[in-house]
Amino acid sequence: MKIEETTLKDKKLRNNEYYGVQSIYDDLYQRGLKKQKFHSLMKLIMSKENFLLAYRNIKSNKGSFTPSCDFKTIRDIGSLREDQYLEKMKRKLENYNPSVVRRKEIPKPNGKMRPLGIPSIWDRLIQQSILQVLEPIAESHFSERSYGFRPNRSAENAIAECATQVNIAQRFYVVDIDIKGFFDEVNHSKLMKQLWSMGIRDKWLLVIIRKILKAPIKLENDEIIHPDKGTPQGGILSPLLANINLNEFDKWIESQWDEFPSHKVYSKKSSKLYTLNKTNLKRMHLVRYADDFKIFTNNRSSAEKIFQSTQKWLKTRLKLPISEEKSKITNLKRNSSEFIGFEIKAVKKGRKRIARTRMSSKAIEKTYRELSHQIKKIQKSPQSSETLQEINRYNSIVIGKHNYYRIATQVFRCLRDMQYPLVTKMYNRFPKATNDAGEITNSNGFTKHGKYLGKDKGLRPYLKSKSINYLMKYPIIPISCVNTKKAMAKEKSIKVWRTYQRLNYVG
Repeated sequence: MKIEETTLKDKKLRNNEYYGVQSIYDDLYQRGLKKQKFHSLMKLIMSKENFLLAYRNIKSNKGSFTPSCDFKTIRDIGSLREDQYLEKMKRKLENYNPSVVRRKEIPKPNGKMRPLGIPSIWDRLIQQSILQVLEPIAESHFSERSYGFRPNRSAENAIAECATQVNIAQRFYVVDIDIKGFFDEVNHSKLMKQLWSMGIRDKWLLVIIRKILKAPIKLENDEIIHPDKGTPQGGILSPLLANINLNEFDKWIESQWDEFPSHKVYSKKSSKLYTLNKTNLKRMHLVRYADDFKIFTNNRSSAEKIFQSTQKWLKTRLKLPISEEKSKITNLKRNSSEFIGFEIKAVKKGRKRIARTRMSSKAIEKTYRELSHQIKKIQKSPQSSETLQEINRYNSIVIGKHNYYRIATQVFRCLRDMQYPLVTKMYNRFPKATNDAGEITNSNGFTKHGKYLGKDKGLRPYLKSKSINYLMKYPIIPISCVNTKKAMAKEKSIKVWRTYQRLNYVG
């Protein structure tokens, strides 16, 4: 019997157990399931073990080396003794006032800019300490239809659920509602009420969370603004708060169909679904990933009613602005629908229709642009050691794209078309290994002939590909060499907080 390679989730569980806090988080989750109230969470948040775990979780994050307005990073925290770190964390929380958040504009695929908020490293540690205690409580209340920024859930699970709605439920109409700048539009008063309704009754903690939401923001032109709505993208606590805000929407959609109470007695031959199908209720199923969601239904009439009622509900209950131009109804039998970097369409296969998934056009363009830019960086690197680093970055980009998009049913076709132009760029920009007569003149040049003698296990699956090329005797992974994988749904049997990170044993 052997154990599969450990994942980040396994590592997180080991960290929790190393500091002896996993049983505490388990208890919070179980109490949350029972709808209990929590009045003294700050004692757990300010515990020595929770503070040390926060530092350990953050120091492995690349973002911890990005400075905010105070120019401090995780390196400055690491230079402190343990007792100094713990004492400063306690002092900050006892009279908490967040530092100014640095705003940085980053480009979006559509050419627009996305505002990214970068809190100070001390504020990030405090947010991580709060997240570790709040997350198990929130998870006990969250809907099964939500997949973004949650443990044991991923984009793969969301795509698998979309495929199930097309393949099994045969629901071909999709309602898309686009929320304008969701993270910048979250209503603070509504969010605080939602935390209270979840059982978070520690007033000290609620005051700190409100201060985090109201933290001043320094723009790139040095102007200071004081937000009255929104959660800063880049804040550690922001994804959890966003899910708490939209959880009410998830529950409302569920109550309209999946969780609608059936008053008839049903058996195996007459299930609840069979009973609901006999009613005039509109069939709908939500799949949400952060602020991007789809509602599947079975006909145009239901889709139009869901479209109108959903927009009205989001505007009145959550006070979120809706983009009329981007919100639409899609018939998957005729058109594809974009979702978290994928395009989904219902195509014929025999007497049925099944979900065909591929990379979205935006994702294809972004991938090609990133790899082309990296080829230029390889060409311009002056020294051999820097060249190898840039080749490694190129390979990392390729492996990352493969790992994310390999669940698409037509991912090979999407990536195959960019293979030839990328190799052509390499041939034109990199030093040649042979001359016009075919004689080897540069053993470190660009060539298809080579043998990798290194120890990087991540490259081994690609070495047998006929499309692989070498530069400086180092392999460059071909973008078209992707091993496809079927999108897997979330394991329904996993209910308990800690079991989402268990090790899998293979006989």
